[in-house]
Amino acid sequence: MTVKCSFSRISRTNNQRGVALVIVLMVIALTTILATQMSSSLIFQQQRNENLESNQQAYWYAMGAEAFAKSVLYQDFQDDKNVTHLGQRWAIGETRFPVDLGEISGEIKDAQACLNLNALINDEMPSNNSLPTANSQNNNAGNTNNQNNTSNNAGNANNQNNNANNGSNNPNNPNNNAANPGGNQTNGELAKAALKELIIALEVDGIGNFEAESMTEALVDWLDEDNSIVSAGGAEDDDYASKEYPYLAANSKLASVNELRVIEHFTPQVILAMKPYVCVLPNNDLHQININTLDAEDTVLLQALLGGTDAGTAQDILSARPEDGFKTIGDFTSLSQLANVRNINQFKQQFVVDSQYFTLTTKTNFNGSYFTLNSIFKVDNNKLLVINRSIGAH
Repeated sequence: MTVKCSFSRISRTNNQRGVALVIVLMVIALTTILATQMSSSLIFQQQRNENLESNQQAYWYAMGAEAFAKSVLYQDFQDDKNVTHLGQRWAIGETRFPVDLGEISGEIKDAQACLNLNALINDEMPSNNSLPTANSQNNNAGNTNNQNNTSNNAGNANNQNNNANNGSNNPNNPNNNAANPGGNQTNGELAKAALKELIIALEVDGIGNFEAESMTEALVDWLDEDNSIVSAGGAEDDDYASKEYPYLAANSKLASVNELRVIEHFTPQVILAMKPYVCVLPNNDLHQININTLDAEDTVLLQALLGGTDAGTAQDILSARPEDGFKTIGDFTSLSQLANVRNINQFKQQFVVDSQYFTLTTKTNFNGSYFTLNSIFKVDNNKLLVINRSIGAH
């Protein structure tokens, strides 16, 4: 009896010791797991803070680059307030600056050396209608001769013939507007015509006159404030609402060229081909192209702006431009190379020799953190203002 009790006590003691050992091992395991998790969390938090600090530093480097670009533009503007051209300091292309643990790069571009897509709904008339051209000067000379001949009764028949000839050749004659697609058009109509010609000139497979017109009209419907389709190629809410993933037309100005991806008829191939020649000025329908800042790669855009003129004429126009640009728009419109461009009296209204808007793309790399800042500058009353900022590659 005594022996059995002793064995029972020993057995219970051993069981208790075993349970205690298991509990100790579990506590050690849990402590190890918690310590590992805390260590991992601490390392993650530390790395996150370092990344935030690096990203913040990259951001301030970008802001510093913006301030530097602003000073360059301001100095160029002070040196020549009436002309903007590619010989100025802002136009040197992408510039790189090494910094500790990274690099800053920036490039300034003229925001008026591209076709502003928001201009398609600009219903204002061009403001430069009185500018002379080589064609208009020749026609005016002919009209003067006709007036002199009119005073001579013996030559009335000849004068009538001369006046008829001058009237048929004069693009300013309102009677010719029906047959003259360049006559008395609004800025928006000129921009639409230019976009259509640009899409055609890009020669994307499967894209012709019909497709280009449909894209142009669909963009107009996306921009305008109503829900009325402007033509057979247009698209409004009903067209977008019937898609697999429905949405509505914005009925407002574009904020980015990338918005073309959701507009009816536009294809990725067309958008990719268009990007070098088009741009978006947020909440702005300005349609003024600086002829001084179009470079040799913009020949296709110049062709489109001149009603689809041939590439050779566009290249000759850019080659005839002085290194420091045209001083006045009259210097440009008096070029002999424009003599063969149909409807030049209207197309010339799209051009200026100075710019109000510029874009800056800044890319910074600091300690493995990358940051891209896109800034839009506006010259306003002798001041240079930053009117828009966006983050990320366009």
